Formats: sequence, structure tokens, C-alpha cells
Amino acid sequence: MGTLSRRELANLHPAYFAMVMATGIVSVGASLIGMKRVAVGMLWLNVGLYLALWTLYLARLITCTERFLDDLKDHNRCVGYFTMVAGTCVLGNQFILIAANPAVAVALWTWGTTLWVVLTYAILTILTVKPTKPTLAEGLNGGWLLAVVATQSVSVLGSLLASHFPAHREELLFVSLTTWLGGGMLYIWIISLIFYRYTFFTLEPADLTPPYWINMGAMAISTLAGVGLVDNALNSSLLLDLKPFLKGFTLLFWATATMWIPMLLILGAWRHIYKRFPLTYDPAYWGAVFPLGMYTVCTYRLATTLKLPFLMPIPRIGVYLALAAWTWVGIGLILTLSRQVRQVPGRP
Repeated sequence: MGTLSRRELANLHPAYFAMVMATGIVSVGASLIGMKRVAVGMLWLNVGLYLALWTLYLARLITCTERFLDDLKDHNRCVGYFTMVAGTCVLGNQFILIAANPAVAVALWTWGTTLWVVLTYAILTILTVKPTKPTLAEGLNGGWLLAVVATQSVSVLGSLLASHFPAHREELLFVSLTTWLGGGMLYIWIISLIFYRYTFFTLEPADLTPPYWINMGAMAISTLAGVGLVDNALNSSLLLDLKPFLKGFTLLFWATATMWIPMLLILGAWRHIYKRFPLTYDPAYWGAVFPLGMYTVCTYRLATTLKLPFLMPIPRIGVYLALAAWTWVGIGLILTLSRQVRQVPGRP
């Protein structure tokens, strides 16, 4: 990290907190399946990654202010900043479920919620009043659904915190409910445009970037948020009245996430096998690892909460697929950093 030049800081991708998202949710999945040592190790690794990334992002803001702010005006890169929200809240999930430390989790939820409010309205305002805008084909990609992921991450962590803070349970659950509903509506708006982009515009292999896996991941985290609300229904008169609605829409979200998987695999095969697009490390691939881990976790929670034991083979297999994907992308990152270090002047 210390070897990064000013130029490399300037080029640092806004979506790098997807690495924290991916590490955190794979850790939670490992914990649910019983891989406790793996889960704890990944928790503390994630703490290190989280602090390191904030150090780099703050250094980028101070030393490369213009580039940092330019990304906020870029239709393709601005949505990457939403990974800061989701990464913060997923780390909070780890502190509750693995470290059993709700005090740290509530601090992370407060920080994540603040970031969500600031980034959501800053980015939407900037893009709305921007005088020159790209076409739909040029400015839209699956990364836009990170706005949904960020919104639902606030809901997921809020529902988990509700049982630890009974004096504020209703307030936390109300915020979790409204962000879950708002995130679901936001998905409908954005996915409609993405589906239109898919079917009515020419799609080149270079256009099919890894963040398109967020098509599935946004629905997977929406499922997890819905399960959290169903779990808390007995402790809230508002949620109890809505319980059938909560179950129905949670199943709808899970079914939508499931239906995306074959399509994404087919498109991935088309991109890398048929079109022979090179499979090289890209920080955006962390945005593909996260949906695999999230689908594993949300299916496990759905199966236990709604008493659907026949779904349990999915998370038992999915956790190994998510770990393998996380390892593969992690190796890619290490090799990339190693090449950068060897290229530093004065190094052998």
C-alpha cells in the first residue's frame, strides 16, 4: 500500500470497497456453515482492508482532489462510491454475527447510514443537473445497482441491531423496513433500464463488465434484508401486520436472484469462451464475488427462517464456490500489486 504513487492514487477505482463487501459476506457465509476459524480470520483481515482503503481514499481526496471529485460526475464511476456504504455495513454484520460486538456494529451502521444519505443525494443531484450526459449505452452498467446494494445493506444491519437495542427496536425496524422498500423500488427503476440496454443495444464483450453480477447480488441482499424483517416480526406490531407481505416479497426477491444466475453464466461463457475476451484481474471482479457470497447467505437464512430445508444444499455448496472466487480474485490482486512493486524505480 505504501508503494502507491500519486498517479496510482489518482487512478484508484472508486469501487474498491467491493473487496470489503466480498470478504465480509464470504466470512459470514463461512460462519453460518460452521467454518468458524475461516470466518474469524476473514473478519480481522477485513478490518485491515477496511482501514487501509479508508487511508488510501482519504489520501486520494487530499492529494488528488480534482480526480476524486471528477469521479462523482462520471456516470460509470460515481456509483462505485456506494461500495463504501455496503462495505461499512457488511463489516458491521461481521461484528455482530462473528465477533458478537454490537457496539462496534452500531457505530458502523451509523457511519454507513450517514454515507448512504450523503452519497445518494449528492450523486443523484450531480448527475441530474450535469449539462453534458452520455447516452444510455455509454453511461449505464450493472454497477448502478450498487445504489440498491448500499440501501439494502443499511436495512440488513439495522434489523440485526434491533434485537440488541430493545429501547430503540421500533425505530431501527422502521428504518430497516423503509430502506428495504425503497431499495426494492430503486431496483425496479434501474433494472428496467439495464434490461432495455441488454436487449435493444449492441453488447460487446468489453461492455459486459463484472459488475453485471450485481443484477443478481442486489436481489440477494434484498432477500437477506426481507428475511431480517420477517425474523423481527414478532417484536414489532408494524412488521407483524405486514408479515405475509414481507414473506411474499422476500420470496419474490430470492426467485429473481435465482433466475439471474443461469443468464449471467451464459453471458460469461459468451464473453470469455466464445468471444475469447481475456480473463485478467480487474478490481471490478470483487463486485462479482460479493453476489456469490450474498446468494449463499441469503439462501441459508431464507431456508431457516421460512422453514425450507430442501434449499440447504445451495448454501452448503455455494460457500465453497464463493471462497474459491474470493481466493482467485485475491490472488489476482496480489500478483498485480507484486508487479507494481517490481516496477518501482530502484527495486531489483
